Amino acid sequence: MIKNLVKHGNSWAVVIDRPILDLLKIDPTAQVELTTDGKSIRIMPVDADDKNAKVRAARAQVNAKHSKAFKKLAE
Repeated sequence: MIKNLVKHGNSWAVVIDRPILDLLKIDPTAQVELTTDGKSIRIMPVDADDKNAKVRAARAQVNAKHSKAFKKLAE
């Protein structure tokens, strides 16, 4: 499928047709993650459970690294 970019404010957008969204099980209001290798763009739905797991892991890492500072701030 070949698509054209569409002007959207000061940006450009690619319109994804409903059949493609349905095929990929992407809700139009859901977040998507864009990645690139410098030559192409990959669009993937963000898995809410995966996103929450990443946030929990990042929070645990920050808490472990800065626990002394957090304890001092709490005093």
